Amino acid sequence: MGRFRFYITLLIARLIYIAIKLLNKSSGTSFVGMTVLKICPDFLSYCKKYINTAITVTGTNGKTTTSGLLAHILECDENKVIHNVKGANMLTGVANVFALNILPSKRFDYAVIESDEAYLTKLYDYFKADFLLVTNLFRDQLDRYGELSTTASFIQNAIDKNDEAILLLNADDPLVNNFGKGKEALYYGFEEVEFVSDIHNASSNAPTEVFNCICTNPLQYSKQFFAQEGHYYCEKCGYARPEPDFKGYVKIYQDYSELKIVDKTENKSYEFKINLVGLYNAYNALGAISQALIFGIDYETIKEAVSTYKSIFGRAEKRVINGHNTLIQLIKNPTGASEVLKTVDLSSNIVIAINDNYADGRDISWLWDSDFEQLKCAQKLVITSGIRAKDMAVRLKYAGIPQEKIIVEEDIRTAIELASKSDDNEEKITILPSYTALLKISKMKF
Repeated sequence: MGRFRFYITLLIARLIYIAIKLLNKSSGTSFVGMTVLKICPDFLSYCKKYINTAITVTGTNGKTTTSGLLAHILECDENKVIHNVKGANMLTGVANVFALNILPSKRFDYAVIESDEAYLTKLYDYFKADFLLVTNLFRDQLDRYGELSTTASFIQNAIDKNDEAILLLNADDPLVNNFGKGKEALYYGFEEVEFVSDIHNASSNAPTEVFNCICTNPLQYSKQFFAQEGHYYCEKCGYARPEPDFKGYVKIYQDYSELKIVDKTENKSYEFKINLVGLYNAYNALGAISQALIFGIDYETIKEAVSTYKSIFGRAEKRVINGHNTLIQLIKNPTGASEVLKTVDLSSNIVIAINDNYADGRDISWLWDSDFEQLKCAQKLVITSGIRAKDMAVRLKYAGIPQEKIIVEEDIRTAIELASKSDDNEEKITILPSYTALLKISKMKF
């Protein structure tokens, strides 16, 4: 009876999706999944049999880019891949992508599933992945996740629930490293980071939290790349960054990075050009490529896939708006925003669109912990928009940006039109939206 309900649910899901598209009511990233789980609550438990290898990707930042790049590599290797490409990463979003892709007669080689940190343990109640890749743990929406210890406990509970999963962990993050204790784990991390660009800044004015070892002694660093990411050690108990199985060496340029990866197990090195901006995206690429190497994907295939990868909307996404080259980068928490702000082209017109809807987090105090001081030398307009446009303008004033350069325009479309009104198509635009502002922008046509 259960399996019959599962098949009926697959049929209903497709009918609902067709109706949504005909009525043009939704992007369809979660509604189908929500309906599916109401009809068949254990729907996800039936999905695993249609997938040979399942990988979940979680962490505070970089989930969407890391999972997107990994899925692209696997597809370039001619595998059948199912992936929640639009980033709907709660239970309904995962159910949505399975419901619209699985057929009773079709099997997938891989599933690459981005999962919200808080929902990973719920996902593992029904769908246990073979691999778990954890990117990082930064302070995020306090009203939804609480402090870092709470977020870490969500992921730890999921790991404990899925004992057979092989972990791929960011060795440079002392909080992520903890997940590997007593588990089958592999690590990736950077040995050397070099900033080559004249525009991008290696330093940040954002507050850096002090992290203590599990023995309560403050961690020390021989190298610190950003936030708590780096080469750490405890002078008291000896806890330290593990030697990565996949060692990264990166040069960060204005619009791309040159990445070298040394595979300790195979004693081989590989070189890639990453067409994404910033160190944070170099971390995402290192994680995704390391996972692909674990699967034995050929170097030339990975190299070609990395060179042809196109950013998922809002993650260093490039668009042309009213004739102007535009870079759109999601900002949502202090560490992530500060790293993005390092990469902003200060000669561009800048739009910062901040909402405080549930998906953004109601608490916008993170704006004050983010390094908007990086914009104080902006050469053109800085337009604040969205529900909290006025709050953002106040933050920019205290960041040292001249008031005559700050324009408040709450309507996001109008703000972008204002930034793109110049007849000089050489003028560039940078858009920094929060999550729901990004969703709105993704639907706009210019």
